[in-house]
Amino acid sequence: MWFWSFIIYSFLGFLLEVVFARLTGGRAERKNLLLLPICPVYGLGACAILWLTPMAQGRPLLLLILGMGAATAVEYATAAWYEQALGVSFWDYTGLPGSIRGRICLPFSLVWGLLAVLLMRWVHPALAPLMAQIPGPVTWSMAALTGADLLVSGVMMRRTGSRDCLDWYRRGPET
Repeated sequence: MWFWSFIIYSFLGFLLEVVFARLTGGRAERKNLLLLPICPVYGLGACAILWLTPMAQGRPLLLLILGMGAATAVEYATAAWYEQALGVSFWDYTGLPGSIRGRICLPFSLVWGLLAVLLMRWVHPALAPLMAQIPGPVTWSMAALTGADLLVSGVMMRRTGSRDCLDWYRRGPET
């Protein structure tokens, strides 16, 4: 169930990024892997929320605060890992209120908290029974594909020092 939570919420995060970019006029740059349309920070954040917030069920304010803290910690750690291990940065909140090293900021931490409430009250209860029905061979196949994509994407970003290497779909044929 944890694996599918990571995959599904990483995919929903990817969709959220696309919608956010369209609504705000932001750049529609990829913040995912080489092949799979997933944003791992969303999957990791959702898993942290699912793990840390069951005690807050029925208490929306506590759920918001715990979810905000859990997901913000994951976002900071993920940004630091991207920068240190891969030499890339996927976001920069410098200049926004409460920014810490451009890795986290207050406005997006509040959004994480709101997403935590949505996740725990409506989204996960609806999706968990469906995730539980996914057959083992499908899970193992998807795990292999995800692992390979994570590895190849990571190696490519580390070697190039840029996430532009993931934008193969935008480049024309090499001449």
